Amino acid sequence: MLAGIALLLLGRAAYAQTPTSDADSDRDGLTDDLEQRLLVQFMPTFMIARHDCAKEPGQFVTGIREPTIEQEDGTIYGQVFPHKTGSGDGRTVEIHYYHLWRMDCGRRGHPLDTEHVSVLVRAAGVDTEAATWRAVYWYAAAHENTVCDVSQISRASTLDAINHGATVWISAGKHASYLNHELCQKGCGADRCEEMVPLKVSQIVNLGEPRHPMNGSAFISSTRWPLKEKMEVTNFPPPALTRLEELPDTDIAWFHSGRHPAQGVIAAGGSTQNGIARGGRDTDDALTSADGSTDVAISLAKKSTGNALSKSYRKTAHALGIASRRVGKAVGVASGAPK
Repeated sequence: MLAGIALLLLGRAAYAQTPTSDADSDRDGLTDDLEQRLLVQFMPTFMIARHDCAKEPGQFVTGIREPTIEQEDGTIYGQVFPHKTGSGDGRTVEIHYYHLWRMDCGRRGHPLDTEHVSVLVRAAGVDTEAATWRAVYWYAAAHENTVCDVSQISRASTLDAINHGATVWISAGKHASYLNHELCQKGCGADRCEEMVPLKVSQIVNLGEPRHPMNGSAFISSTRWPLKEKMEVTNFPPPALTRLEELPDTDIAWFHSGRHPAQGVIAAGGSTQNGIARGGRDTDDALTSADGSTDVAISLAKKSTGNALSKSYRKTAHALGIASRRVGKAVGVASGAPK
């Protein structure tokens, strides 16, 4: 796997563009050249199922609004824009990476599948064109905006993805994104990340912005998929970042707090290795490690509950037995029967 990732990194030069102008085609205040440079620098390593029923993320026909797959060739689409809730000085930038599929071929599948991963990056200097950029936070969409939403957010340092892209695991068929391999198994029941291989990205295509698309991406505005809606919102709102910063550096947090009765926050990194199920954090839910310790805890709880119920049953039955005998004796006395 490491060899495959190394080859993928070396191959990124193939889709890197050489800066040539100060053009800003999508009119967001960032030059096209800076956007492409950032897209290349922070490009994630996507781990996909070797035998995914939809093969690979696809390239879509340009110039038409109807999303039409041209070929399943590992194309990744990008969007780069100033962070919508930032200071507005252009030094904090949000990058979305869209892996667009011909179809969702998992349970309750459907044509077209719009999935993405995001990163928030900051410039180390005032001159954004020449500055060194560093990732601060990562976000992975998993069953976004559904009852099964298990999207995650994390510090870049937790993922060892400050100067480059994070490794992202894509569930087979459903294409939900995860920042940790084990999280995939704790998705919405049907998610699996098995026989995974690094995606060989053929190209990164800058979508531009919804009102000012680039590279012929007219399909952004199609109502057949939620691509436009995903491009219009930030994945790093202040409340989510504030909640994350209150957690230990090793934690990956659910993006939507309060929707996960048993897993408000999933510990990654060292916490995962420790395998300790813990609670009592100032979060909306319990903290649970991303391994089998949860199952052990549930098993112990089940056993304890079973023992308690058995004891309760025996005591209740005993009490009822005594009461029954006393009632019988009382009835016998009243009817003149022998004692």
